[in-house]
Amino acid sequence: MEIIEGLDRITRPFQNAVVTLGNFDGVHLGHQKIFQRVKEEARRLKGQGVVITFNPHPLKVLAPDRCPPLLTPFRKKMILFEQSGVEQVLSILFSKSFSEIPPDVFIHGILLEKIGARKVIVGYNYHFGKGKGGDVKTLQTLCRRREVDVEVVEALTVDGTAVSSSKVRALIQEGHVEKASRLLGRDYPVIGKVIPGAGRGQTLGFPTANLEMSEELYPKTGVYAVEVLWKGKGFPGVANIGFNPTFAPKGERKEALSLEVHLLDFEGNLYGEEIWVSFKRRIRDEKRFDSPSHLVEQMRNDVRWAREALFGPPP
Repeated sequence: MEIIEGLDRITRPFQNAVVTLGNFDGVHLGHQKIFQRVKEEARRLKGQGVVITFNPHPLKVLAPDRCPPLLTPFRKKMILFEQSGVEQVLSILFSKSFSEIPPDVFIHGILLEKIGARKVIVGYNYHFGKGKGGDVKTLQTLCRRREVDVEVVEALTVDGTAVSSSKVRALIQEGHVEKASRLLGRDYPVIGKVIPGAGRGQTLGFPTANLEMSEELYPKTGVYAVEVLWKGKGFPGVANIGFNPTFAPKGERKEALSLEVHLLDFEGNLYGEEIWVSFKRRIRDEKRFDSPSHLVEQMRNDVRWAREALFGPPP
């Protein structure tokens, strides 16, 4: 996949470009449906499919207090774009000056002239231009004048729920990761580097990989069945995301949120390695135990549940 960062990097228009535009936070099934149509139409027109996105997210610039935690910060989004079969990405630097561009100037000066759009494919709720003054009808009217076709992809519904980034975000924050997976078309992943922890897991007989907390959105605190991806290989695991209340002074809470993963069928050293943790199923809430031995007993139950429900017995 080729990533072009900035409009100034475009020296000539794309060939018969089939273009889609958006933030695509989450890269959910609705976004994937749009990407599929871009690929199909680019193939039909013997042209290039181009996904245009913005970095940073527009709300981080225009109203940072209203910007939700992102499901897919830029790097993760690019990885998921590539996994979705996207071949060309144009990442436009979003700034306050860029946000002031009127809809007609953006369409004629950038989308049609600079990028060379031959066809545009967008979601039903697409807005653009100064003050979000342009919508799907505006886009269709402006493009029709230049004989450029606009295709609008309607909302996708899964299990009676309209697929949207906000819905996926809410499900993850509520701990409903299995429902979120159905809207995403995959499990929700968290990417992190393994860092040294307190070392309690090894002492308790449940060694854990402690992740550097670098994402914007984590599932609700609790214990989850997960799959860990490392160097192209998948390993079943049980993860705890929370504040380790058993080891905090009674009545107090550890300040920093942590994510610790116990890999079920793995031997080795992951320190300094980057891993993906994909959340498959919520097992239980995080709770404070009276003693480490009671915690160990519950951890054995968690592992047993994960194996019986999802992973099967050890190989």
